[in-house]
Amino acid sequence: MKNVTLKQLRYFEALARDGRFRRAADACAISQPALSMQIKELEEDVGHDLFERSAREIKLTAFGETFALRVRDILAAVDELGDLVRASRDQLLIRLRIGIIPTVAPYLLPAIIKDLNSTFEGIQIEVRETQTARLVHELAQGNLDMAIVALPVSEPSLTELKLFEEEFVLVRKHEDEGKPVPEREALREMRLLLLEEGHCFREQALSFCKIGSTRPRELMEGSSLSTLVQMVSAGIGVTLIPEMAVPVETRSASVSISRFLNAPPSRTIGMIWRNASPLAKQLVHIADVVRRSADSMRRQAGTK
Repeated sequence: MKNVTLKQLRYFEALARDGRFRRAADACAISQPALSMQIKELEEDVGHDLFERSAREIKLTAFGETFALRVRDILAAVDELGDLVRASRDQLLIRLRIGIIPTVAPYLLPAIIKDLNSTFEGIQIEVRETQTARLVHELAQGNLDMAIVALPVSEPSLTELKLFEEEFVLVRKHEDEGKPVPEREALREMRLLLLEEGHCFREQALSFCKIGSTRPRELMEGSSLSTLVQMVSAGIGVTLIPEMAVPVETRSASVSISRFLNAPPSRTIGMIWRNASPLAKQLVHIADVVRRSADSMRRQAGTK
């Protein structure tokens, strides 16, 4: 394997992760033919097929599965080595790879980026917005330095640091303004609009309403909080959203916002990173900046 390069391993990991040549090529910022050629050369060098190719899908061979585990360890070690070099060379970060969940990103991310740029001169910020499970995976692979998620994540390999807590509010059509806030058990009898499966916010809302794994007849799904609020505005149902989303999502929607008085639903937002990250000390400093950004944003929005 004298001819195998680190770049080829990264291309292989991207294809193994995405399962499509086009998506992997886009993620690696190269053309699809170039990626195919690099994968073919890698397979020739190792002497085994790494992928099973068909018209509909691409999946790892049995050898490819084993190969992928080793490759991910190698890439994670290389990334951590780079982090170590950066940490020892600079007191302040030059590059920060942030992961963030979709129910936080649109509302908190602008303030975070602004404050990080003010605090760390010349910092390069890269952002990945996706669901928690994907962020945890990419952290483990060394593709991210840290992530902002709803806690707990409960991964032994990750450090968790609480940033703040926030309540959920009830969104109803504008005509319901001033009506009594229903008890959470009553929400089960309403047409409840929730995010599609995979979002942790969905599970938190279901838990509050005491709705189990059985899908209620009147439960409807959307791909984003914006979609849910617009559906409520159209009179389709009711939904729950986090406090931080209220100023943004209600600007263009004719809806009413109500707060739960007894034991309101809430979530804890925090930062996570690998226990072995050489950037741990800097990330604690980053967490302080993020926390201040969130506090400032929430004060301005009147939600704190």
